[in-house]
Amino acid sequence: MKIELASSYGFCFGVKRAIKIAENAKDAATIGPLIHNNEEINRLRQNFNVKTLEGIDELTDEKKAIIRTHGITKSDLEQLNKSGINVIDATCPFVTKPQQICEKMSNEGYDIVIFGDENHPEIKGVKSYAKGNVYVVLEEDELKNVKLNQRVAVISQTTKKIEKFMQIVSFLMLKVKEVRVFNTICNATFENQEAVDALSKRADVMIIIGGKNSSNTKQLYSIAKQNCTDSYLIENETELNKIWFNNKDLCGISAGASTPDWIIQKVIDKIENFN
Repeated sequence: MKIELASSYGFCFGVKRAIKIAENAKDAATIGPLIHNNEEINRLRQNFNVKTLEGIDELTDEKKAIIRTHGITKSDLEQLNKSGINVIDATCPFVTKPQQICEKMSNEGYDIVIFGDENHPEIKGVKSYAKGNVYVVLEEDELKNVKLNQRVAVISQTTKKIEKFMQIVSFLMLKVKEVRVFNTICNATFENQEAVDALSKRADVMIIIGGKNSSNTKQLYSIAKQNCTDSYLIENETELNKIWFNNKDLCGISAGASTPDWIIQKVIDKIENFN
């Protein structure tokens, strides 16, 4: 059986930047999981004494607080800055952008529509920058009975699929007079999704590696599953099952933006041992 990696996969710019920030900070606490990968978070804790707090209310005697890649709410950031603690911002620049757009457009009187998961930390943070009406949706149907301003600004969670974003935009253009569209889906998401789509159309079995609470990893798995029935989402090599690879000719592998190379290599090594 041949093993082939997708042409684009794994750590994105924002995650690489955050990991480097955390390693250099040492002896710090992140506000929420720095990234959506438990294995990497454990490595940072063990090797660099970077612990994870669920929120700012768990801070005690920490001297340094790292803001997670997904960002935090505006009120939490303001409270942190007033606390006197050394605040180290590891928010991905691709997440900071929709925060800024949300604040600017709501200040100008636009209703804000966000394509994303209401409970995702990135969206909680972005939404907090809106001063007026803000609606978080996953489907255009959710907007059918909403009385929107005739001026609407639309943004997306950075890890969502462009096709669905376009559907929501098209719906709004038929519903209101003015729609300002900001494509805030990051390039790494585009590239990883296109790569897994192409590979999964040729593969007999697909392995997607990443945190099961990671939005971008789940999107990769969803795309792979559409093209290749035998697609599996795993966090590490211990979840692999030898039976998955019986009578397969091509195993495709991709990984979410928060998945480090060392985890990917362990998965490849174990699959090669199955061979």
